[in-house]
Amino acid sequence: MAIRHPIAALLLGGALLASPLAVHAQFSDSNSRVRALNLARNKAIQLNGGLNLYVPAACMFNTDQGGGDCLVRSNAKELVFRFPGGVPGWQQTNTPPTVETEIKVSADGRQILAVPYNGQPR
Repeated sequence: MAIRHPIAALLLGGALLASPLAVHAQFSDSNSRVRALNLARNKAIQLNGGLNLYVPAACMFNTDQGGGDCLVRSNAKELVFRFPGGVPGWQQTNTPPTVETEIKVSADGRQILAVPYNGQPR
């Protein structure tokens, strides 16, 4: 079926072009969130002595949900993760966490902006 009206053709073409852009923006946001999660998790592991001594909460490994409950704030400037951690196996054995960490990451997920807290659980 041919579209005979030029404005209808432009509108249809615009709708088709907008769709991939929206998908790309959503995909980029998802990539940024996963990148931020990975960066925050790795920083916490580094701060607390490495994986032999410390493991962050399971939510910090939950990349398909962008950190889930560990993501406490997200805006155009930053993502803030707050999460417990402890000795390897602490969650599996229902042992209380020994560390609480809060990390601010840039919205693009490429830079640690601050570590406002890393210490005893509050």
